[in-house]
Amino acid sequence: MTKKKIAFLFPGQGAQYPQMGKDFYGAFPIAKETFQEADDLLEEKLSKIIFEGPEDLLTETKYSQTGIFVVSMAILRSAQKEHPRLIPSVCSGLSLGEYTALCASDRLDFADTLRLVKERARLMNHACEITAGTMAAVLGMNGPDVEEALRGSDGVWVANYNAPGQIVISGTKEGVEKGSRILKERGAKRVLPLSVHGAFHSGLMKSAQEGLAPYIAKAPIRDSSIEFVMNVPGQFVRSVDEIRKNLACQVTQSVKWEQGVEAMKKAGVEFYLEMGCGKTLSGLNRKIGAAPSFSIDKVTDLEGVFKELGL
Repeated sequence: MTKKKIAFLFPGQGAQYPQMGKDFYGAFPIAKETFQEADDLLEEKLSKIIFEGPEDLLTETKYSQTGIFVVSMAILRSAQKEHPRLIPSVCSGLSLGEYTALCASDRLDFADTLRLVKERARLMNHACEITAGTMAAVLGMNGPDVEEALRGSDGVWVANYNAPGQIVISGTKEGVEKGSRILKERGAKRVLPLSVHGAFHSGLMKSAQEGLAPYIAKAPIRDSSIEFVMNVPGQFVRSVDEIRKNLACQVTQSVKWEQGVEAMKKAGVEFYLEMGCGKTLSGLNRKIGAAPSFSIDKVTDLEGVFKELGL
């Protein structure tokens, strides 16, 4: 184990891009095995969709969620194979990434986590199809001010507390459009519509939450010595029962990323390491003031991270 108190962080849906993880697949046998294991478990060539696209297929919820999880785990396994002393003190992830954190913290095996992610993706995909919705990023307002401005508005929820001055709202198209107008009147610098499949982390995902709950209840989640910070409370969670409850609620509740990172800062985390496609979380962490934050997205990122950690 390294001397520094490290947090492993894992990205959520929206971070995907064609050919993500392909260089790890080519460079590390354990990464290749991870992709092959996923293909076998899912009984379809997920790796082909990840590496070859087309991009609109990879963007579909049922493929983006399983794809991001598998890529993140392939990168994690490769990094730990190179340096077995690379052990986290705490794990966390944004939305879907919370499931990767569940696996990375040794609370759930890879196969069981992948099956759970597959069901989550299927149910959320279905919820998007039966209840059309959208999301928008609100820049230049803090969470409490957004909450106050939207109080009493129908069809719109606060979906993400990403960083200071960066909030995401979610809901029906009409609710988000009306909410966007209100927020601009209340001082938001910009409100940017997001290109998403549906209204994630809103009341429109209720059917997905209800459908997912039995799968979470059956998942063989266990205790771990590695700490776990979750989205719904934005805090450390230790009880398996609380973990199950938060995983189910997360589908319709706000993602409190900023609050979770603040909790890690307060607990003395000294190094934040994002593993998976993209560098979104490291960017958010810089806005939160959580440093140093590094990302492993490509094989070429490994050397710099290992050097920083003295491995």
